[in-house]
Amino acid sequence: MPTYIPKGDDLDRKWYVIDAKGQVLGKLATAAAEILAGKRKPIYTPFLDTGDHVIVVNAAQVHLTGRKESDKLYRRHTGYLGGLKSVAAGDLRKKNPTKLVEEAIWGMLPKTKLGRAMFGKLKVYAGEAHPHKAQKPQPWPSSDQRRER
Repeated sequence: MPTYIPKGDDLDRKWYVIDAKGQVLGKLATAAAEILAGKRKPIYTPFLDTGDHVIVVNAAQVHLTGRKESDKLYRRHTGYLGGLKSVAAGDLRKKNPTKLVEEAIWGMLPKTKLGRAMFGKLKVYAGEAHPHKAQKPQPWPSSDQRRER
């Protein structure tokens, strides 16, 4: 019996909304990365993009545990000598709260063309509003609601 490989017609991409308000950043990023990669679907194939679209709202109100607000550093390099720039997570949250969530989710995706395609299906917003009402996104249950089932 040959191995089943999903075709383009088999992919039914859905849209999910994750509310980041009060959720721990790492657990939120793990759930979003699994949805983007399609790991929660029975047709998951490691070398194909079978995932769904994810909208993260209230990114400014995500929770960081411990002293990560002041101790966790996000680093980047300008490409010039001595061009290493670093910013604390708390400062990054004030300046660009969506970047905090995007960096966490990007860290959990593959660093290939496939990972970039998955990351393209992620939309992050600092507030409650998002412009994707026409796609009829379904709310993704929080970790507390999933435990109750």
